[in-house]
Amino acid sequence: MTVSRSAEGPPAQPPAARRRSERNRLHTLYFLEHAARQRPVHLDTDIDMSRIEAHRAAARAVGQRYSRVAYLLWASGRVLHRHPGANAALLPGRPFGLRAPRTVRFTGVTAKLALDRTVNGERTVLSALLPRLESADLDNIQERIDRYRSPDSAELPEFRGVRLLGRLPVPLGRLAFAAALRAPARRPATLGTVSVSSLGHRPVDGFHSSGGTAITLCAGRVIDRPVVRQGRLAIAPVMRLGLTFDHRIIDGAAAADVLGDLTSTLEGFDDGAEEDCIQPLVRGTGQDLRA
Repeated sequence: MTVSRSAEGPPAQPPAARRRSERNRLHTLYFLEHAARQRPVHLDTDIDMSRIEAHRAAARAVGQRYSRVAYLLWASGRVLHRHPGANAALLPGRPFGLRAPRTVRFTGVTAKLALDRTVNGERTVLSALLPRLESADLDNIQERIDRYRSPDSAELPEFRGVRLLGRLPVPLGRLAFAAALRAPARRPATLGTVSVSSLGHRPVDGFHSSGGTAITLCAGRVIDRPVVRQGRLAIAPVMRLGLTFDHRIIDGAAAADVLGDLTSTLEGFDDGAEEDCIQPLVRGTGQDLRA
């Protein structure tokens, strides 16, 4: 680098780097400190979204909109309920390793959905909690998503804790975050039992993250790709689904079972599991979603 010299003084120095506060992202930084304890392992697969895309098209024809992440949340609730070992958390260990690690399995499924929001003029991530997913229907899930995606969602009472963390001094904020996660019974209401994130609105095929839960699901975009059906080449809308699991809580075979169950649940969405939602749309448009 060439440094210019003035005739009357020392060499001119480049301008100092501009510093900016990360106070609006303190909750994310505290969370990352917690998530760093995980032992993440990554799996992924391709999901044939043909039936889901047909259902979305039928819904649009009668004035109803469903986002793709709503289907993923719908499937996640049912699949995690069928795999209780993956709907779990590791309990805090005892000092000096005097007791073997233990896990707690949750009876309900609560998703932690990552949202791209603007807080005080800055882009940041807020995590919305959606409890009781194991029994929620698609309409209920979509209503909750829409509420969290509203323009003023950052001011919702559910995010009061995030706003408080941004105002506390860092040492107190770090202690408050850790205290909120200490009691296993409170974990679903603070961190959820499964994490869900989507970057499908951008040209992202697949990605992985560790959401602080035993299972983290990451959805990429849906794009037409060649697939083989009954020995013949076809074109179908395909979504890459990433699954990250915490190896401290479950093993690879169990995580692969979860991913396989998610695949069959999403690809077979209209096989009677959501008849109350599908049939009115079918009757209204004349489409046969079972074709």
